[in-house]
Amino acid sequence: MSIVSYSKFNIFKDNIQSLSTPLTKEQLIHPDTFFLKESENQKIRVYYAPFEHLNKNAKVVIVGITPGFSQMQKTYETVRSFKGEEATEEEILQEVKNQSSFQGPMRKNLVRLLDKLNLHTKLGLDTTNQLFDEHSHLVHTTSVLPYPVFYWSKGGWSNFSSQSDVIKNHFLYEEVINHLPKEINEMDNPLIIPLGKPANKAVTYLADNGYIKNQSILKRFPHTSGANQRYMIPAFEENYEDMMKTIEEHFSSK
Repeated sequence: MSIVSYSKFNIFKDNIQSLSTPLTKEQLIHPDTFFLKESENQKIRVYYAPFEHLNKNAKVVIVGITPGFSQMQKTYETVRSFKGEEATEEEILQEVKNQSSFQGPMRKNLVRLLDKLNLHTKLGLDTTNQLFDEHSHLVHTTSVLPYPVFYWSKGGWSNFSSQSDVIKNHFLYEEVINHLPKEINEMDNPLIIPLGKPANKAVTYLADNGYIKNQSILKRFPHTSGANQRYMIPAFEENYEDMMKTIEEHFSSK
């Protein structure tokens, strides 16, 4: 267990713990508080959230595209809960990951599909749901864009999902190559599971162009959000055999 090399937690920790509740969007997505950078056209912004715990010993890495506002809010609430307590930064950041990674229907769908691929048996588990509980030491959760990204739309800031190709967009491209490779290259060849087409494309690009050493990528795994329910199962079934083969080859080489 560790903290990512690009961590900014020591800069923002005190400010987070001094926030008043309830935590609002206006508090967190504000240019004077946790703002990190914005695109030249000022339509894309990156804000800080402490998704900075690194599990170097993970056997599986699950990669989303970027944290949304609800995840960002949950991380801040978790950090605030440690105010006045004796806890190391690593302990706080680990609890942030435990409390904020793939909650609700998204986790339920993710577990269901991973169990259909028999990933749990390869890891010696009863179900992959245990990756988010007593066997969290086996998984590292992260994002292609590790800090929350928002885009300006209809007079307000909205969660970024796939409004722009993160590889072709110069502003986002810098975020991709400067963060995720630094995490994955500290691990010992885990199985990488990118969720959805944008994350798949980005992780495949990083592998094909030498940014990450790891080549064990579970390609074309669908995004498991509730909003993707209509397309999730057909996409999963279409690529089921290839994904099963990837998992078998990865663990047979261990």
